[in-house]
Amino acid sequence: MRPEPPPSPQSPQGHPQGTLRTTLPDLANTRIAFRQYTDVGLLRAYWLFRFIGIRALNNVGAVLSKWAITLHLPIKGLIKATIFKHFCGGETIEESLVTAQKLGDGGLGTILDYSVEGQEDDESLDHTTEEILHTIAMAAKRKDIPFSVFKPSGISPVALLEAVSEGRALDPEETREWALVQKRFERICVAAAEAGIPVLVDAEESWIQVAIDDLAERMMEQLNRERAIVYNTVQLYRHDRLAYLKAAEQRAAAKGYHLGLKLVRGAYMEKERARAEEKGYPSPIHADKAAVDRDYDAALRYCADHLDHLAVMVGTHNEQSTLLMARLMQERGLPANDPRVCFAQLLGMSDNISYNMADAGFRVAKYVPYGPVREVLPYLIRRAQENTSAAGQMGRELKMIVAERKRRKPEK
Repeated sequence: MRPEPPPSPQSPQGHPQGTLRTTLPDLANTRIAFRQYTDVGLLRAYWLFRFIGIRALNNVGAVLSKWAITLHLPIKGLIKATIFKHFCGGETIEESLVTAQKLGDGGLGTILDYSVEGQEDDESLDHTTEEILHTIAMAAKRKDIPFSVFKPSGISPVALLEAVSEGRALDPEETREWALVQKRFERICVAAAEAGIPVLVDAEESWIQVAIDDLAERMMEQLNRERAIVYNTVQLYRHDRLAYLKAAEQRAAAKGYHLGLKLVRGAYMEKERARAEEKGYPSPIHADKAAVDRDYDAALRYCADHLDHLAVMVGTHNEQSTLLMARLMQERGLPANDPRVCFAQLLGMSDNISYNMADAGFRVAKYVPYGPVREVLPYLIRRAQENTSAAGQMGRELKMIVAERKRRKPEK
């Protein structure tokens, strides 16, 4: 079991973090947002986001990087010193602990995210399972790693998740594989429960999500009796997921277990729409961003009203949604560090949200991807492309960095 938590630390105002707040955090405070960066580090981040924000350069860079890695050209050092350094903790758990320590010094938790993708043989899937179990064991020893996480497609062939989601009859080999997948899933969740470390089950594409939902809810019913240990992820850019969230909460309430939820907008929009068009079925994605924002904020309100048997991770880079949840907590008389609510962002993104929320006493954690550069590269390329397609995200990051660089000039 992990060590007992320390007494509530003092906020910058000298009050215990459990004290109710009457004002909302200022997410535009760049001094707090970037205090972990040296001037050189801030300049590096500036040029990195300038590059990522240019779609054409981004796409060319993605192709060239894959080509160079495949041919074993000596660019690993360049990748590791730039995009990998900014968005990843390291190649191993041990390397990532340096990042965890830095985040902990800033009042943020770390979520170690083993980000190797696309490996589907039994040996690789078993290896990923063992790596996830290692992250749970490490979290049990450290107060600065409050959650664990895994991607279901990292422990199961994607085609198998699709077959199960469709309800198709499995052949003998698929039946054997599915039994192994369920065993891996249960091992991870049970290990998390025994260590007292909540585990986040990442969401994936709509055509494999049904199988993931079923596995996650089965583990919740088994392990979430006293509090939320297993968290399922809900992508609110899908027009059917707010209804799913409410139905899942009602199932949990009826069966007497705590529902764990991580709320995100979503990560596969272009892929989802392209597949729907190709196969001739209605897109599962909302028609516009306004509808996504509406459902996301409605999900926050619903969760805030059901915290008696629900815990939520607010996974967002959206300032308005972040402040909405902070206000909902205030209106319900909840302390900033209520254990049932946590906010999360990706390492290297939206530091204005992460550090200002943590400075105000809220529970905040950063997703810290790690793994060998060669295996993590597909994740990094996908992340860069997602961020480029996210309207305004790169512009907001750059605007904050520029503002902080200007603020620092008079100090020299």
